[in-house]
Amino acid sequence: MTEKTAKGPASYFPSIEKRYGRPVGEWQELIRSSPLTRHMELVGWLKSAHGLGHGHANALVAATLAEIR
Repeated sequence: MTEKTAKGPASYFPSIEKRYGRPVGEWQELIRSSPLTRHMELVGWLKSAHGLGHGHANALVAATLAEIR
């Protein structure tokens, strides 16, 4: 049996859930419902309003925007 290892932004998801206590789906829903649309605007907002670190915020935004586009 082969285990699948997450790559790219998704590789951050387990540590995001552990550190901030919310499922990734909740973070992505917050991003989707935000009036902000630009990558770095969303990263800055997650950092300032929700206390996420830069790498975690960046991973969430990248993965979410990739789904939308």
